[in-house]
Amino acid sequence: MVKRGPKPKAIISTKWTSGLAYAIGLLATDGYLSKDGLLVDLTSKDKEQLMNFSKCVGFNFKIGEKINGKGNKNLRIQFKNRIFYDFLLSIGLSPKKSLTISKVKVPDKYFFDFLRGCFDGDGSFYSYWDKRWCSSYMFYLEFTSGSIEYINWLREELRKRLGVKGHITHSKLGNTHNLKYAKKESLEVIKNMYYNPKVVCLSRKKEKIKKVLKQEKQQQKNNK
Repeated sequence: MVKRGPKPKAIISTKWTSGLAYAIGLLATDGYLSKDGLLVDLTSKDKEQLMNFSKCVGFNFKIGEKINGKGNKNLRIQFKNRIFYDFLLSIGLSPKKSLTISKVKVPDKYFFDFLRGCFDGDGSFYSYWDKRWCSSYMFYLEFTSGSIEYINWLREELRKRLGVKGHITHSKLGNTHNLKYAKKESLEVIKNMYYNPKVVCLSRKKEKIKKVLKQEKQQQKNNK
């Protein structure tokens, strides 16, 4: 009779919730899966990011340090669990996902929680005064990935849900792709990502958006 090892335990529930969807968004952008079928890694400069991940998956992970090739220090969570690893594979994540990811199987109900996780992971929000036009204040919401298939999927999902078109730009070397939404369209995406003031998110990005939108509101008032 062949002896079998202990049955793997699920340290993280794979039942979909808004928290799990947000955590998956973080892993889809800042996460890493090893080739051994066990290790999951999430690296970030923001301790809050890693604390949010732990909160959303209901497990208090130890936060360690990681030094990259340039000598810069980052923070990270690492854990091994075959059940959760296999779950990530089943929804579209994989080793070398930054280049191979195409779409992530997230329930419609939790898509914008997932999107908020993606934004907190590899997204950005920026603003500037457009010198071509008098008193023109511009701002953009942006999602970045090394996979054009993933960026195209994200764009199509947002078009279906919100009717926003956005536009895609590419780095000079063509190794990163950016999905951008300007002003009116970005406001529509933001409204859905932050559908509740208490949603889990990276506070510095949320505060930056609030500051820019306050500036936009003031500008509109001045133009009247």
